Amino acid sequence: MAAGRWSARRVRGMGSGRKTRRALSRGGSGAALRLNEAVGEWPGVKITPMFGRWGYFVGTTLFACFPVREKEYDLWVRLAPEEQARALADERIRPHRRFARRGWVELDVIEPGDVSRALRWLRRAHARASAGADTADDE
Repeated sequence: MAAGRWSARRVRGMGSGRKTRRALSRGGSGAALRLNEAVGEWPGVKITPMFGRWGYFVGTTLFACFPVREKEYDLWVRLAPEEQARALADERIRPHRRFARRGWVELDVIEPGDVSRALRWLRRAHARASAGADTADDE
């Protein structure tokens, strides 16, 4: 083959790629949009899509995540052990299915009233992440 043919060939991973979904470019939709707008105003918070969820970070510390898709509604929040115990006393909050030992809990955010309840727990998680209280995840 001539060298000229190789230079015109499209290399996998190069080119225009996929377009950003509208929900991502707008910052989400439904409950995700309301959470992203509120949490995005807090000091030091960075919100980024990761693995089908909005990841809420302070620095490199992930303190919560919420699904990008509007049909999913389980918010994951990482709390201090004493806060996790308080949260689990609420029947609407359950231990995270895989990371409960690391302080993670799950709660559903479906109705508009659920957003304000979720924000209360997110504030606690944000405060902990801002204080640098998270340790290594090898538990």
